[in-house]
Amino acid sequence: MTSWRDEDGLCPLCGRPLGRKTEAHHLIPRSLGGRETVALHPICHRKIHTTLTEREIAESHATLPALRAHPDIARFIRWIRNKPPDFYKRTERRSRP
Repeated sequence: MTSWRDEDGLCPLCGRPLGRKTEAHHLIPRSLGGRETVALHPICHRKIHTTLTEREIAESHATLPALRAHPDIARFIRWIRNKPPDFYKRTERRSRP
């Protein structure tokens, strides 16, 4: 597994400094053969997985720019951008059709 942590110590999704806790996000889900990971805030990682299915991540959101462009994730990034690095709030699950 290749792990990547931004050399500036920033979350590659939201751009805020990484805090004490980070989680490895597989750009292509591990269940679908992905190996490359990036270090994210736990709240950023949760937002990705409550917004998109593993199939959606693999098929159309397997890059950081694609994730940031998703409307719900872009809205989340605007909301979280001024929060401290270790800020955490329970992420609500979306109801899936």
